[in-house]
Amino acid sequence: MEPRYRAPRGTFDFIYPESEKVEALLAAASEILATRGYRRISTPMLESTELFRRGIGEATDIVTKEMYTFEDQGGESLSLRPEATAPVIRAYLERSLFAQGLPQKLFYAGPMFRRERPQAGRFRQFHQLGAEVIGTRDTFIDAEIISISDVLFKRLGLEAYELVVNSVGCGECRPSYVRMLSGFLEGISQALCEECRRRSRENPMRVFDCKNERCREALEAAPAIGEQLCPECRVHFQEVVDHLETLGVAFRVDPKLVRGLDYYTNTAFEFKFEGLSAQNTVSAGGRYDGLAEQLGGPETPGVGFSLGIERLLLALEAQGLDPFTPPRLSVFVAGAPGVERSSVLDILVALREAGVSADADFMDRGLKSQMKQADRLGARLVLIVGKDELERGEITIRDLDRSSQVEVSLAGMVPAIREMLEAGSEDV
Repeated sequence: MEPRYRAPRGTFDFIYPESEKVEALLAAASEILATRGYRRISTPMLESTELFRRGIGEATDIVTKEMYTFEDQGGESLSLRPEATAPVIRAYLERSLFAQGLPQKLFYAGPMFRRERPQAGRFRQFHQLGAEVIGTRDTFIDAEIISISDVLFKRLGLEAYELVVNSVGCGECRPSYVRMLSGFLEGISQALCEECRRRSRENPMRVFDCKNERCREALEAAPAIGEQLCPECRVHFQEVVDHLETLGVAFRVDPKLVRGLDYYTNTAFEFKFEGLSAQNTVSAGGRYDGLAEQLGGPETPGVGFSLGIERLLLALEAQGLDPFTPPRLSVFVAGAPGVERSSVLDILVALREAGVSADADFMDRGLKSQMKQADRLGARLVLIVGKDELERGEITIRDLDRSSQVEVSLAGMVPAIREMLEAGSEDV
């Protein structure tokens, strides 16, 4: 049957087992973050449009082209969040998190929204995991933020990726570089695409994001910001790469790496994967020491990263990896002919109250069909409730993995099930 309604273009449903993989992935990342002192934060999916205009930048593609923005009944302009760093800084300032001590180490996970052209690895609703450290300029924190993705990727068994790093300077040295770059771009404007010509007028460093091969060739001779860094930025960047080497994180310096948001200063980085075509950046971020001030707060340093969940799943698929074991039902309770329905449900409830994952038939199936259903659900054990056995105060437990079965007393049912489940886990 053709469905009447479909998910909006550029969005999709996470159904199992992919949804379970996402939860396992988030659990693995949360464990890594927790061991480094990060605490969970959750911000609204709706924010003031002005927050993103001020934070991300008026001339960025996100603000000018990609945000979902509307005016509510009260006349307030709101936008679905296209990224999470500006909302986290807003929450940090609004909720006075600085009063709880610095630095604040926060992480988040949730959906973001951008009206982009849908393609593999690029969606209009997508999910990010990210972390922010607010309140310190310590260069080890830059390296720590970068290393979190590397640790996660290695734990998942991923290979064939590259970390590229750069410094995009600060408010002291970047303006002179931008003037130099603008002059260079003016001289090659005829070789650039229309989008790059627009960027060269509004935000020159963004031209390095262009994927057009003709533009990339024309930009090969462009000046690199590394040549224009002030002494403080040079020292900062050198300390960051020294810390990365200490942490055992492999990297390559790319002097033309920039980030697409205006708030970045100093450290910028991207993790790029092979086999993901144009959308090959899975995790990225950097330092943003001026963002809190742009949003009306005091001068406050910050650094963070965000990781695309959908792109990470694509990277796992491209490398033939499936490191997540889906949750398995421990027991399926099957009622034989002649057994009262209430007896099956009483046993089902007793198992669940004992902490055993259990399910039963709710489609009025015969015993043979119930056994097939247990197999479809991947149940480890089937607890068969027979009329004669029930009258004797006994029950049959069938081990689907070992093709064996035993009869136990109802009183000893839970201990017997736990023993069989533990024995099965030892075989794995």
